[in-house]
Amino acid sequence: MASSNTVLMRLVASAYSIAQKAGMIVRRVIAEGDLGIVEKTCATDLQTKADRLVQMSICSSLARKFPKLTIIGEELVVWVDPLDGTKEYTEGLLDNVTVLIGIAYEGKAIAGIINQPYYNYENNEKQQLREHRNEAKAGPDAVLGRTIWGVLGLGAFGFQLKEVPAGKHIITTTRSHSNKLVTDCVTAMNPDDVLRVGGAGNKIIQLIEGKASAYVFASPGCKKWDTCAPEVILHAVGGKLTDIHGNVLQYHKD
Repeated sequence: MASSNTVLMRLVASAYSIAQKAGMIVRRVIAEGDLGIVEKTCATDLQTKADRLVQMSICSSLARKFPKLTIIGEELVVWVDPLDGTKEYTEGLLDNVTVLIGIAYEGKAIAGIINQPYYNYENNEKQQLREHRNEAKAGPDAVLGRTIWGVLGLGAFGFQLKEVPAGKHIITTTRSHSNKLVTDCVTAMNPDDVLRVGGAGNKIIQLIEGKASAYVFASPGCKKWDTCAPEVILHAVGGKLTDIHGNVLQYHKD
């Protein structure tokens, strides 16, 4: 892919800008007060107006800038999750939410962009989401939202890499899709603490920022668009993401 390095970096740069715009859309939908929630397969598998608008924005922007690029197709694949952590978004747990754009080549994740629309936000957690949709805001001297990105072999940027406190073994796992297998696996690791949060992207960010030492989800459920972008960020700083058997994840279109 040496001859395509320039194209890759152009794609990453565009995806970065597109992800920032997506974050603004996510915040705007909350501010407008109509989430447009629909159930896809069950009560925990939701889609919102933000999912739909961000998906349209990302795909149309990439198609316009890279007309020869097939999103989810051929050797170069772009995996998009317009709103990772949708259930948490509908419940007002806004710091769980991310927008994910992952780029894979020949099945291998090579670049990833993660936007956190509500990074640095302050909110009154004692009120229900419907009572304070417009109150999410940045704290003093803080910028609301951020975009982090990484390219395999180049590094990861936009955050400060931290380690878990010495002697601590902290597991992050699913908040809304747990089952006996997941619980048993987490318990078997004898953690000092367990963080149950939403969003695959959010959990990987917990790892790279030293809030957790391992992400455990021993159950089907994660899709390629959930893990492609976060995996690149994690791998770029020395971490590893595999399936339950320790196998490397594949990102072919099928």
